[in-house]
Amino acid sequence: MGRRFGLSRSTLLYYDRIGLLSPGARSGAGYRLYSADDVARLQRIVALRAGGLPLDGIRAVLDSRSSLTAVLEQQLVALNGQMRQMQEQQRVLCAMLGQPAPARGLDKAAWTTMFRAIGLDDEGMRRWHVAFEARQPEAHRDFLVSLGLDEDEIGKIRAWSRNDTG
Repeated sequence: MGRRFGLSRSTLLYYDRIGLLSPGARSGAGYRLYSADDVARLQRIVALRAGGLPLDGIRAVLDSRSSLTAVLEQQLVALNGQMRQMQEQQRVLCAMLGQPAPARGLDKAAWTTMFRAIGLDDEGMRRWHVAFEARQPEAHRDFLVSLGLDEDEIGKIRAWSRNDTG
């Protein structure tokens, strides 16, 4: 079964040893036999591992001790933090090498121009930021960082975005 999911035999043995995936039965010769439920569980394990979730988080989700959404959101926050850290390291290394930092997309002026082109006025842009901050605060922060804004301006925009009265 491991081959089907791109896993080694030792990985399956490890999952069994830690109680993450135990075979439903054994053959007369001692081979591990996996039921359809075991296969479905392994499929979820593989999918969650592909998202970078640690095995203890996966176990908590599969054993219903933690909500899938909460664990995935926690992983996303962790990944966003790692990405910010790596981007900062990239900027430092580029500066040390005397090279420009890699372009990361549109800057603030380009986004503002694009928003104006689709008919958003100041109030429309404010509502966009309010919705972004309310629904995906970490992604909103990452977006603001990608614009090249300093931490002070990011903090002001996020505070402004949390105040939906304007």
